[in-house]
Amino acid sequence: MHIRTYQGMTPKLGERTFVDPSAVVLGDVELGEDCSVWPLTVIRGDMHRIRIGQRTSVQDGSVLHITHAGPFNPDGYPLIIGDDVTIGHQAMLHGCTIGSRVLVGMGAMVMDGAVVEDEVIIGAGSLVPPGKTLESGYLYVGRPVKQQRALTDKERSFFTYTAGNYVKLKDQHLQEDYAQTAPD
Repeated sequence: MHIRTYQGMTPKLGERTFVDPSAVVLGDVELGEDCSVWPLTVIRGDMHRIRIGQRTSVQDGSVLHITHAGPFNPDGYPLIIGDDVTIGHQAMLHGCTIGSRVLVGMGAMVMDGAVVEDEVIIGAGSLVPPGKTLESGYLYVGRPVKQQRALTDKERSFFTYTAGNYVKLKDQHLQEDYAQTAPD
């Protein structure tokens, strides 16, 4: 089963949310309406909570986890993700906060306690170090990330465009899956 209860906590999926059968979602996880979780993704809320807003797409091979509470971090860090976020293939988000209308590039890593404000692009392969804040309205690239430049109006409009595009695609997958499993 790809949607798993852990210690009495069962993931909650918003209406019209698609989770690919090869993905694993477990524990204290909530996904908003119209989200999509693509093949081979892991969303593991086993030692803290994960909250994902509406119309967010978590693409193939991504890993989403938390920072547990312990002697080095008494409260731990949940993973909080806003609305209209596109998380590129093989991204890793760990105990961080991601605002709304954000693009996390393919292979990017966002570490413990980092905060990504609304309307940010994180370039492919970038590393956001623990505790760093990325200011709204900018492109960040590098390992570790550095602020490159302000976003253009065209880039800002891309956030809701790409979120909407993934909503359409996951709707097609939901229809296809239903058609394959519907009784004759």
